Amino acid sequence: MITVTDIAAKALEDLTRQNNHAEGLRLAVEKGGCAGLQYAMTLGSRQQEDTEVTHLRARVFLDPASLEFLDGCTLDYEDGLSGAGFRIINPRAARSCGCGTSFEPVKP
Repeated sequence: MITVTDIAAKALEDLTRQNNHAEGLRLAVEKGGCAGLQYAMTLGSRQQEDTEVTHLRARVFLDPASLEFLDGCTLDYEDGLSGAGFRIINPRAARSCGCGTSFEPVKP
């Protein structure tokens, strides 16, 4: 399962309030990016097979095919000089690229 920080939950709650049709953030892992796999985040609705994580009033939907890559991760939110956005902290990543959206999983 993943952990959602208080800061990320507040940012997600604000974002979904601004987008009336979004129930929460859908999080998945796809092939691609600089390091082999990349995180995909979209605002939307829960799909039937998704796992839901709720923190405060924020809802995060996890794609079932991505659970093995997301287990143990933390969803955080940063607002700094280089931009604002959600960030995945993945302790099971062997390496991540500079953009922060791509990673290489630890080999079993």
